[in-house]
Formats: sequence, structure tokens, C-alpha cells
Amino acid sequence: MKKLQILGTGCSKCEKLAEATEEAARNLGIDYEIEKVSEVQKIIEFGVMTTPALAVDGEVKVTGKVPSVEEIEKMIS
Repeated sequence: MKKLQILGTGCSKCEKLAEATEEAARNLGIDYEIEKVSEVQKIIEFGVMTTPALAVDGEVKVTGKVPSVEEIEKMIS
């Protein structure tokens, strides 16, 4: 099971990233769990300074932007 983490404080870009990530995971047909990490200290522990960010299995894949669903599919497959 893939652990997909959306790092951000709940802004509109964070919500868009969460929706796009969920769509990408569904398109791939994988088992996944989405966790929204909104606590600033935890976001900093990932080394992220610009949100939103996406981490896959604990590894940060993108920060500061909302990639396309197709780009996210490549990151999580």
C-alpha cells in the first residue's frame, strides 16, 4: 500500500493537490492511503519550505506547485 501525504496548511492549492493525487491513485488502481499533514512542525521535518507538497512513502516528490494528474501518476507508480 502506498502512503501518499499532502503537506500543507489546508490552502486551496493543498486541496487541489489532494484531489489530483487521489484521482491519480484511482487511475492507477493501486492500494493507497492519503494523509493530510497540516502541522507546520511536521512539514518542516520533511524539509519542505514551500507548500503544497506531496510525499510518497515518506519521500518528498514535489513542493510549491500542483502537478497534473499524469505527473502525479508517474511519481506514485
